[in-house]
Amino acid sequence: MATQAITMEPLSARIPSDLYLWLAQLQVEGATTNSDKLRVLLGQLKRQHDGAFDYVAAHGWARELTHRLREALVRIEGQEGRHSEVLGQLVEQITTLMALVISAAPANAAEAGRLEDALVRRAALLGESLLRQATTGAAHAFDPEVVHRHLGPTVELASTLNAQQGG
Repeated sequence: MATQAITMEPLSARIPSDLYLWLAQLQVEGATTNSDKLRVLLGQLKRQHDGAFDYVAAHGWARELTHRLREALVRIEGQEGRHSEVLGQLVEQITTLMALVISAAPANAAEAGRLEDALVRRAALLGESLLRQATTGAAHAFDPEVVHRHLGPTVELASTLNAQQGG
């Protein structure tokens, strides 16, 4: 299979010094020079503008957006020997939810229904993982009380629903 040669075109622009400094310090995966960074960033912008994000591409982009957070968490784990399953699950599920939303452009009610189903399924998985953390005395989190502190009303609603359904 032949690959099409990409022609590079020169681009010259004057930008404010604060943007230049920001670009120079910006960490862009696979790019080291300002030219490389501009190519990567313009490519991302073009894909967004063209609406060319399928789910897999949108998921990759969402992971790129959360790259700094993921690296910081790995660094904390290495330095302090602490890990949060709660935060890890939140980041993963939110990344997936973002990808679903970014890649969606339903053309009709049936497609909107499928998107709705996928989003509710992922939100339910997130809720389930938080409920699982609530089954122990302390969540596996940087703040072991975070789940109990915020999940109380949810557990109360679930208990009420269960009682109404004769459970």
